[in-house]
Amino acid sequence: MPHDFKKYPELTNKQMQFYYFESPHKQITENFRARVVKVHDGDTIRITCNFRDFDFSMKLTNLQAPELWEAGGIESRDWLAEKILGEEVDVVINPAERVEKWGRLLGNIIFQGVDVGEESVNTGHGKWWWDKEEGKFPDLNKELDTRIWLS
Repeated sequence: MPHDFKKYPELTNKQMQFYYFESPHKQITENFRARVVKVHDGDTIRITCNFRDFDFSMKLTNLQAPELWEAGGIESRDWLAEKILGEEVDVVINPAERVEKWGRLLGNIIFQGVDVGEESVNTGHGKWWWDKEEGKFPDLNKELDTRIWLS
C-alpha cells in the first residue's frame, strides 16, 4: 500500500525502511531552525523551514496541553502563540522518537535559549506527558497482559 506523503509527510522510523527513497522531500532526522507560522493548540504548531516547500505540523515532545474545548485550552494556545508565533525557533529532534502516532513531527522547541515545553509546564499551561495519568488507577488487565511482555 503506497504512503500518502501529502497527508503524512513524516515517516516513522519503521516506515523509513520501506518508503524513504520514495519520499518526495527530506525526512527530518536532525535538529533544524524553523519559523512558527501557526499555533494549533498548547502543544501543536505549524512550522516552515528552508529545506521544504510546504508548512507542516509538529507536536512538542513529552508535552500535554489541554485541548481547546477543555478548561485552560484556549489560554494555553494563546500563551504559546504570544510566545513563538512568527518567531524563528530551534527544533531539537530525538532520532529514536521523531514522529508520533498521528504522523506529526515530534521535537523540543527552543526559543531564545529556553525550552518552550518546559516553560509551558512551569507556567501551568501544560504538563509533562508522563504526568497525565497521575492520580488515576492503572488498568491492571492492560498492565498484566502477557502479550505485551512476549512481543
